[in-house]
Amino acid sequence: MILTVSTLPSPVGPLALACDAEGRLRGVSFGEGLERCMRREYPGAMLVEGGTPEALRTGLEAYFGGDQAALHRVPWSLEGAVAAEGFQARVWRALAEIPAGQTISYGEMARRAGEPGAAQAAGVALNRNPIAVVLPCHRVVGADGAMVGFGGGLERKTWLLRHEGALLL
Repeated sequence: MILTVSTLPSPVGPLALACDAEGRLRGVSFGEGLERCMRREYPGAMLVEGGTPEALRTGLEAYFGGDQAALHRVPWSLEGAVAAEGFQARVWRALAEIPAGQTISYGEMARRAGEPGAAQAAGVALNRNPIAVVLPCHRVVGADGAMVGFGGGLERKTWLLRHEGALLL
């Protein structure tokens, strides 16, 4: 598999992106860490520099411009990822179902992924989410609504949730 790596400016800092030959998003990082993530999830992939596919660029720009539904139009895939099956993948796929502006707890995420009581394991899966922002792990908060755990930093998580109009404590 060949993954094309590019950078896209955003209000939360530059996004490092990895896309497959079909233009589907496979990885997002806030600066550093994309290569490590792609090596973990797609160990045989060749990473090459290139441009950001148009559908991905326009979808992310629309989201950051205020179109909350735009994330649903960004093409992405977990096909072939090391963690493409099992609990971790169910957590990642469940992220796509959380509406913009809403948050859920880690416990609720575990329940939605089919493992009630596995809140800690859901947190580990969220931490390994290769497609942050598009698979919106920023919408998962502590049981008391506290801002906890986000690989891009809590300041980015807060910005993203405010951008979506979420009510924050």
